[in-house]
Amino acid sequence: MSNESKKRLEITAMTPAELAAVLSGAYRRKVTEEQVIAVARAGNLLATDGTISLIQYTAFLAGEVRVGSSS
Repeated sequence: MSNESKKRLEITAMTPAELAAVLSGAYRRKVTEEQVIAVARAGNLLATDGTISLIQYTAFLAGEVRVGSSS
């Protein structure tokens, strides 16, 4: 394996494609980039650079983060 194929994932700044791949592996079913983006937009989770924090994403899905919450 080359160093490029061993790229380390930054869980606090993942691209939608990276997050979709991780979730697909975890769920053992296909999760698309479009699905990830839809959830991220619903939860206002997209950073200005287009990345998403896996931590915030999963918290939103678990109902721990409220849309528009300041905390």
